[in-house]
Amino acid sequence: MSAVRSRRNPINPASNTAAEQRVECRKCALFRICLPKNVDSKDLAALDAIIIRHKPASRGQFLYKSGDRFAAIYAVRSGSVKTYRSDDQGNEQICGFHLPGEMIGLDGIVGNRSTSSARFLDTAAVCEIPYHKLEDLLLQIPQLQQELTRLLSREIVVGQWQLSLLGRKKADERVAALLCNIADRLQQRGYSPSDFNLPMSRADIGNFLGLTIETVSRVLSRFQKERLIQVTGKRITLLAPAELRRLAAHDSLH
Repeated sequence: MSAVRSRRNPINPASNTAAEQRVECRKCALFRICLPKNVDSKDLAALDAIIIRHKPASRGQFLYKSGDRFAAIYAVRSGSVKTYRSDDQGNEQICGFHLPGEMIGLDGIVGNRSTSSARFLDTAAVCEIPYHKLEDLLLQIPQLQQELTRLLSREIVVGQWQLSLLGRKKADERVAALLCNIADRLQQRGYSPSDFNLPMSRADIGNFLGLTIETVSRVLSRFQKERLIQVTGKRITLLAPAELRRLAAHDSLH
């Protein structure tokens, strides 16, 4: 993946060094995305002190499972994570794909139990924020309270976006909307919005969009024939982003 400002591939951190894994918040490339703006140095140091920075975990490992006691929220530092729910028969429904700089685990705040499972889509690393310690800081730092409210609001917006996505009749619209959404989120983080890897499988994409694997593959192949995208394994290059947005009737969701 070609990245803006020569950053490392956010969805392939395997080459990151141990020193980079221990980087402080203020030195992290995602600093302005993960953390609330206008936090002074003293407050930032207090927040930084409670964060647990985990080493990269392998593809397929669980971060947490549905029903686990809620103890923390997490920021994706590198790689990607999928969250999903399972019914009594073990069938999965994917809730979302999460990229660097995005928070997960907020669903556990209500009821003190995780209502979804989180699993690494590739080699990925997260920052853990123990919630009982965060609550103490929320009383001291108004900006953190505002940020948590914003994150909870975003969860509602994302849920509404997904419902509207699933309500679209055409498979082309759903796939185009997902590609545009990922492109927007990567661009916000300073990465290329037109050349990136899709860490999720075709099956996961189909599950998320309410489509079969065959339909997802057929749509991507058609997009490639029409010169809208170039597909090389999991690497996607958007050749005609404006046309994809027209297909998606796309409203940006950051």
